[in-house]
Amino acid sequence: MEVDKADKKSAISRAMSIIEAISSAERPPSPADLSHQLSIPKPSIHRLLNQLESDGYIQTSLRGLIVPGNRLQGVALGILYSSRFKALRQAILERLTEKTGETCGIAIPNGIEMIYYDRVQTDWPLQMHLQVGSHTPSWCTASGKLYLSSMGKDRRLKLIKNLPLKQYTRNTITDPCTLDSELKEIRKTGIGRDQEEFVDGMVACAVPIKSNRGKLLACLFTHAPVIRKDLNQLLEYIPALREAAVELSQFIDQP
Repeated sequence: MEVDKADKKSAISRAMSIIEAISSAERPPSPADLSHQLSIPKPSIHRLLNQLESDGYIQTSLRGLIVPGNRLQGVALGILYSSRFKALRQAILERLTEKTGETCGIAIPNGIEMIYYDRVQTDWPLQMHLQVGSHTPSWCTASGKLYLSSMGKDRRLKLIKNLPLKQYTRNTITDPCTLDSELKEIRKTGIGRDQEEFVDGMVACAVPIKSNRGKLLACLFTHAPVIRKDLNQLLEYIPALREAAVELSQFIDQP
């Protein structure tokens, strides 16, 4: 009986180590990568990966690499949205919205989309209304382009090549080469920009919320109707957004 308990504890510890490694990896690892990194024998790593995939915590890509599954992403979002963080997050967003006079919020990467995760709206009668939980495209939103720009060159180019690049407005970038040039510029400045590329009449900018290791965790954005502010006016608030992003990272990136 004691041996069974020890084996069960070992399996649980190994499974959690695998989840932690996948969640923090810069690029999707292979089973062999995980076996080497965690010093887990290959037969054991395959058995644990099969169980985690069966339970919905991970997925295997077409190339045989391991990525977070829907259930694991749900756990991550649930932790971020827990009451422990909610009051702090809302207080920071409220203060930022008062400074900018415009809606401010947080977007989180989800595949080729961004999840409109949280926001504080302004009191203006005229405002752009996107529901929390909305999925927005990465290639034509300030947060999405910022996220794409944070990727390594090879991964970014492969993803751009496979993006649908649907045209939402007259300004949506649909040429892969033009989009890559835009992303290179965003990578230099660290500022995502949307010049009426997703919604006609709406401009937006975004800055990264980073982990202690410099990895992009989420994007902090503000958007406005052009009848009230143009993009250059919105960019004047970048220092305030960056300050708020640092505050947000201090409690989002916690063990």
